[in-house]
Amino acid sequence: MAFKPLHDRVLVRRIESDDKTKGGLIIPDTAKEKPAEGEVIACGDGARKESGELIAPAVKAGDRVLFGKWSGTEVTIDGEELLIMKESDILGVMA
Repeated sequence: MAFKPLHDRVLVRRIESDDKTKGGLIIPDTAKEKPAEGEVIACGDGARKESGELIAPAVKAGDRVLFGKWSGTEVTIDGEELLIMKESDILGVMA
């Protein structure tokens, strides 16, 4: 893939959730919510302070992250649906 996000933006691939609840009920596709968990594919170089100093991103490619339900912009790159979002839209990194 030849795509690199600019500034403090991050390219994320959604990680699909399970088709069953903890109780064993199967969730149909029409009732599923889009997952709010994903894998970072690529990161920009980071944001800049007013002084021009670069602030490195806190996430890196390969990190599993949680993000807000309505975060990011959906894009299709090389036939794959991905999200581009600002790093500030990411709520946390899964350990």
